Amino acid sequence: MSVLTSINPAAAKAVPSYRRAIQIWLWIVAALIFAMVVVGGATRLTESGLSITEWHPISGVIPPLSQESWAAEFDKFKQIPQYKAIFSDLDLNGFKFIFFWEWSHRLLGRVIGLVVALPLVFFWARGALTQDLKFKLVGLLALGGLQGFVGWWMVSSGLVNRIEVAQERLAIHLLLASITFAVTVWIASSLSPGNAVRSERWQRLFAGVIVLATLLQIFLGALVAGLRAGRAYNTWPLMDGHFVPDVLLLLQPWWRNFVDNIATVQFQHRMVAYTLLALAIAQAIATWRAVPGSRAARRSLHFAGLVTLQAVLGIVTLVLAVPLWAGLVHQAFAMLVLLASVRYLQGLEAGKQNALARP
Repeated sequence: MSVLTSINPAAAKAVPSYRRAIQIWLWIVAALIFAMVVVGGATRLTESGLSITEWHPISGVIPPLSQESWAAEFDKFKQIPQYKAIFSDLDLNGFKFIFFWEWSHRLLGRVIGLVVALPLVFFWARGALTQDLKFKLVGLLALGGLQGFVGWWMVSSGLVNRIEVAQERLAIHLLLASITFAVTVWIASSLSPGNAVRSERWQRLFAGVIVLATLLQIFLGALVAGLRAGRAYNTWPLMDGHFVPDVLLLLQPWWRNFVDNIATVQFQHRMVAYTLLALAIAQAIATWRAVPGSRAARRSLHFAGLVTLQAVLGIVTLVLAVPLWAGLVHQAFAMLVLLASVRYLQGLEAGKQNALARP
């Protein structure tokens, strides 16, 4: 039965024509979330995230339009600790540069909200959605709303007694964006019967673990960015001459090391990267041995190649001490790895069978 089977007989003939439209809409949403993550990365790497010290969901859409308005915004920025510690020599033109990064990030978030909400109302009114799809799409909208609150919760952590946002809040913010992206990709992929791949249970479990590992790695990467840990230890494969640094449990209580210790944060990001790469290669080998030449085997091989490329990008970003372009490419590729892992898992789940089919 189609996921877009009509709710009432009158809409039965029209519903199938909406499948493609809904799928395109959701891929546009996914592309916007992808852009949001990249812009967010640029905002972090340019130290722009605290340039707007207030949150006005409606009036904040309009940036300052006069010299007096710009001066007032700049004065607000001068009151926070980050200005005194990092930007004390910043002039108004420099402030405008960092302001527009943060403003663009927030504006894109508002645009995404509208791009989700307005078509949802339209498709709902046209009777094009099943109850199951309604539930999923309302959940997607709720995730977007929650992201706005989490974003301000993150920013507020850097306005008093700190010169940057709390890295754990930054990581939660990025993780929630990644989950929202993954959910969007999953729903969009589920509307494409051609994504289904016949599979066995072990493959679905393997693919599910990889999706979770990818999300964990993105979370850890945000901790690294939040602590600027990529610039503290920028050699590979060793860290300060050691594969396992001797300062991993330097802080007390011990659990603080996993979010506050620069060496520990980067070390765990490296270890999960190695683990994810090993999982991707193992999945490709196991699937190719089980059904050589199948669609599942080809997809798993392509995914392993994508993860390998991301690992290389991570190393390049590290040894170059995280220049803006490399940091953004690395973050963007992380989202592409997540996209590929989610689509692969969704295809396996959609094609549950006792055996894999050959092409």
